[in-house]
Amino acid sequence: MEKVDARDVINVPEILLPAKADMPAWAVIACDQYTSDESYWSGLRKFIGGRPSAYELIFPEIYLKDNPERRIADINAAMERYLKQGFFKTVEGGFILVERTTEESGTRTGILLAVDLDKYSYKAGDKTLIRSTEATILDRLPPRVKIRENAPIELPHIMLLYDDPQFKVLSAVKRGEVLYDFTLNMKGGKVKGTYITNADEVLDAFTSLLDGQGEDKMLFAAGDGNHSLATAKQCWEALKPSLSEEERKSHPARYALCEVVNIYDKALFFHPIYRFVKTDEPYAFVNDWPLKGGGEACAVVDGASKKMPFPENVPEGIRLLDDYISEFMAKNGGEVDYIHGEAELKALTQSGVGVLVPAIDKGDFFRLIKEGGNLPRKTFSLGEGCEKRYYIEAKRIK
Repeated sequence: MEKVDARDVINVPEILLPAKADMPAWAVIACDQYTSDESYWSGLRKFIGGRPSAYELIFPEIYLKDNPERRIADINAAMERYLKQGFFKTVEGGFILVERTTEESGTRTGILLAVDLDKYSYKAGDKTLIRSTEATILDRLPPRVKIRENAPIELPHIMLLYDDPQFKVLSAVKRGEVLYDFTLNMKGGKVKGTYITNADEVLDAFTSLLDGQGEDKMLFAAGDGNHSLATAKQCWEALKPSLSEEERKSHPARYALCEVVNIYDKALFFHPIYRFVKTDEPYAFVNDWPLKGGGEACAVVDGASKKMPFPENVPEGIRLLDDYISEFMAKNGGEVDYIHGEAELKALTQSGVGVLVPAIDKGDFFRLIKEGGNLPRKTFSLGEGCEKRYYIEAKRIK
């Protein structure tokens, strides 16, 4: 059997960090969070004021229908402006150890690195070394593609998972200079980034995770940012035909910056992603509930919960629930959103119905992906909304 080296998957990138910035104002949460809570984003803008911020370089999904062409042009222009002003410093030759501490979960430890998009596929059933974990909704990619196709840099909120019960990778890490250490805005906890001085030894540790896997080898599975990684892949595939074979080997767009986290990290929790249906007929939704099984979900109307039957196979239950929501909206109208916190969901249910679904067991995660391919969209979330990755680091893609 041919040996697979982690160096075939992982790239040691040139990482860009703000050279001089008020870091609590610079770092902002992933763009796909708080998609029904405009007060979060208005509060964030008020906190930032006029200070340099990654907020200028991202497109919060809550505003996707708000003059997207103008907003995308502004994002690309801001990226160019920051580069021309010499705003960033370059971190070379190593990875970054990222320690994220929140009141909810404690300290989660990840490694910031880059992965080869040629080793990734978002197609269900593809046996690639990096795999998607949820069905990719191609209709969600165009606005992300429009940002990336003209962007000189990327900022990641992608989090990939790896399967390392013996913690071989983190045991190999040697710490160097502390690159950042600060409190995040909007109750996001604290984050510390430390330079990893021994990239080669860390790569050897990742390689050891592949050695005992047999024919079906998988190093990383997407945890957060499935659609962002799919966007990077789509843009890279569009660019490749214009490059020579030699240019393709080292072009910066071939590699996507992301954080990788051991699925066995003690502060990594799999939370369900709840469904909220904005509708004038919430009780009809509850009364017509078609799902059966020995599991349990809760329907929430105007803050009040009612237990509902749900399949014991959670991914299958979510698939059936999403089918029911689509059928209900086709008949009664309405809109669906995906909410990460129970309190946030209940606060919305004066204008519709929320569904609290059970979580999958993270111990089953890699087996489910290897056996069945993609899970239904929005099956799980890594942590609560406030624990999602903040945009801090960047990398050139042009």
